[in-house]
Amino acid sequence: MRAVLTRVSRASVSIGGEVVGKIGTGFLILLGVGQNDTEAQCVKLADKLTGLRIFDDENDKMNWSLTDVGGEILVISQFTLYGNCRKGRRPEYLAAARPEIAIPLYEKFVALCRDKGFHVETGVFGADMQVESVNNGPVTLVVDTDQL
Repeated sequence: MRAVLTRVSRASVSIGGEVVGKIGTGFLILLGVGQNDTEAQCVKLADKLTGLRIFDDENDKMNWSLTDVGGEILVISQFTLYGNCRKGRRPEYLAAARPEIAIPLYEKFVALCRDKGFHVETGVFGADMQVESVNNGPVTLVVDTDQL
């Protein structure tokens, strides 16, 4: 699994002009699922991301976690994180999981984050979404379970 995590002051996702998910301070997570990803990787990624200490403490050091700041999470499905741009000008997405694999793992990731006590908003898997965010810092991390 791959995630692009951005620390945000606020973020939202809209479909057809209607806001379907909205958060204040927290994480905007673009989540990609690969063909060979497993539930174990999903658990590992949820643990890693929700435990990251990337919010500034009283000394302006990145020392506080999402829990410490009462943060929220917006998770957006993003198969294009598995885009291969090595050949030509049009990326191919063969490494991205098909919906029958990706949807259950995406939903599992969201459930794991909620089970940890976080308020989690989402987009709609496979929908044409417009995502807005106010990046805080900016702080953006790319996390891949193959590297954990």
